[in-house]
Amino acid sequence: MDSIVFVLVALVSVIVGFIIDGGSVINLIHVSPAIIVFGGTIGAVGTSFPIGDIKKLGSIVKVALSKPKSDLPALIAYFKQIAFKTRKEGLLSIEEMISDESVDPFIKKGLQMVVDGIEPQTVKDTLELSVELIEERHNMGASIFQAAGGYAPTLGIIGTVCSLVVVLANLSSDTSQLGESISSAFLATLYGISSANLVYLPIANKLKRYNAIEIQEKNLIIEAILCIQEGINPNTLDEKLKGFLDKKQLQQYESMGAGEGE
Repeated sequence: MDSIVFVLVALVSVIVGFIIDGGSVINLIHVSPAIIVFGGTIGAVGTSFPIGDIKKLGSIVKVALSKPKSDLPALIAYFKQIAFKTRKEGLLSIEEMISDESVDPFIKKGLQMVVDGIEPQTVKDTLELSVELIEERHNMGASIFQAAGGYAPTLGIIGTVCSLVVVLANLSSDTSQLGESISSAFLATLYGISSANLVYLPIANKLKRYNAIEIQEKNLIIEAILCIQEGINPNTLDEKLKGFLDKKQLQQYESMGAGEGE
């Protein structure tokens, strides 16, 4: 929701500035440059990526407009609890916790391998491969909008050139609409640059940031699972995992009382 708000703030700022300079909103609306820029961008992006990736665009946009659910302090507290349990009752004691449907599938996968007695290096390699595949999927989504942000300004220039060609071709026959025609021509450039810098590229950057947040969470999970498998002291695990937290998250974690031993 916050993404939509900020996009609207950006678009409204451009429009308000245009109106303050004496322009009219009607002057910003023209069908032909819109078709060239937005239709051309869609075509270029569609050509650049497999249709299977394009079909995922709806879910990718949904991710960009949603809020990340990562809660690293709660995760550390969760794994510290598991560490205490396994030290007291053994690794098999967490099998009941794994069967809980509310447990994150990635965590469940790692802990299940630990309970099954899989070698630590194999557990590490398997989970890291999963993270690589997740990151690859995320990068695909961001790259679609990154590509759109690159194509749109170029399509804007193409639209402007096309319109100017028409203007110059009719220059000798009709000059009464010359100003309006030139204005329409430059709208294509405006559409291209605006859509790229106010929509496509910001969404790409948002997706990259969300990817970084999730990858950090996954790396914390891998580190915690390997520590639990190793049988490391829960308080040592606690100190080790706190390295993933920034100052605000660390304060949140300490306020939970989770940093204290049991």
